[in-house]
Amino acid sequence: MWRVKSLDAILATAEKKSLHRSLGAFQLTMVGIGAIIGTGIFVLTAEAAQKAGPGMIASFMIAGFVCAVAALCYAEMSSMVPVSGSAYTYSYAVMGELLAWMVGWALILEYAVAAGAVSVGWSGYVVGLIEHALHIDIPNALVLGPMDGGIVNLPAALIALAVTGLLVIGTKESATVNAILVAVKVSALTLFIFLAVPVMNMENFHPFAPLGMAGISAAAASIFFAYVGFDAVSTAAEETKNPQRNMPIGLIGSLGICTIFYILVASGVIGTVGAQPMTDASGAGLRPGSPELTAACKAAGDAAVVCSKEALAWTLRSIGWPQVGNLIGLAAGLALPSVILMMMFGQTRIFFVMSRDGLLPAAFSKIDPKFNTPHVITIITGIAVALFAAFFPVGVLADISNSGTLFAFAMVAIAVLVLRRTDPHRKRPFRAPAIMIVAPLAAVGRVYLFFSLSTETKLLFLGRA
Repeated sequence: MWRVKSLDAILATAEKKSLHRSLGAFQLTMVGIGAIIGTGIFVLTAEAAQKAGPGMIASFMIAGFVCAVAALCYAEMSSMVPVSGSAYTYSYAVMGELLAWMVGWALILEYAVAAGAVSVGWSGYVVGLIEHALHIDIPNALVLGPMDGGIVNLPAALIALAVTGLLVIGTKESATVNAILVAVKVSALTLFIFLAVPVMNMENFHPFAPLGMAGISAAAASIFFAYVGFDAVSTAAEETKNPQRNMPIGLIGSLGICTIFYILVASGVIGTVGAQPMTDASGAGLRPGSPELTAACKAAGDAAVVCSKEALAWTLRSIGWPQVGNLIGLAAGLALPSVILMMMFGQTRIFFVMSRDGLLPAAFSKIDPKFNTPHVITIITGIAVALFAAFFPVGVLADISNSGTLFAFAMVAIAVLVLRRTDPHRKRPFRAPAIMIVAPLAAVGRVYLFFSLSTETKLLFLGRA
């Protein structure tokens, strides 16, 4: 169980059964932005506000910093080992089969469950857009899962299956569609910033941390979901032209661009409509997604951003831009599938490499002769994601995804540090600066965010592991 697969053996295996290299630096950056900007900012902004109030700006900064130091570790590993598999492959090379197996299944929590969460977020925006634009009421039974008071979230399941079909067709085609969707998404956020930031009221930032540092930490752990997609770039290493140069550009570039957008958008929400959390009689914050919060929102007439499932569209409607709010909803409806696409892309590549290494059935690494994609595992993953999306709410899925991601990211930070000592002479096209500081910061940051998650999420992760 402690057997390792050397880096040379990993590279040799990839040469024998490899994927086609078709992605450049621009496409990788678009892959990163496509995977990062999504449900985290479009949907979970309301949850972050309920946990931290205006302090969610600090939550975005904390989560972004933790991801930044991890991105440096990922950039070094992916430039040195340009094959699919991400954290799983790196763990196999350094810490052996057992931990690699655990990381592989933790990545399932990251990618497949995250794709389900984004599908649910997409459903919320599309349903909200249809109801506001066409003035019709869609039955909750068909657009909400059982935990939200419905029966099945049919739109969420259908979008997951549609993305599955696109991934089967091909990587380059998927990347092209993704670049178009990223342009739509970035344009929507830019329009929101242009309309919201100039009319901010600084009084809405006080009190900045109504629920204290505990609230900011809890929000950072949830909002971490808004950043996790950046490592999907590393799963595309085997399909990247000149990966030694392009992988670091894609990883660090996409993370930096998204962090700037997040802080500006969060500031626009807080400054225009406020972001104070709903509290009980004792002043404690109500838990997002709880019946108590739902009741408080109904009593207040849903007149708070923390009550919305489409926070950015709701904000623009509230400040006198109803039609633009609908456009934001339309943009989210068009663009969020790019996040689902990249999460499922990452998941299928993890399964592909685990199968190629013999830790999963060989059938999972079969490549379609026409489309040159791992079609078997793509279809299986798509069905699983559709089931997640159909029956679970977005907040639950996001937190479960975070728990797996944090574990996998910590393993990458440790792997970089170990390889610097055990294989110091190996060529490193990109070297993470100050590695003795960066790698421990990445690992400690993940532990901090993990313990800021809810008790139920931590227990579920440990049970899954």
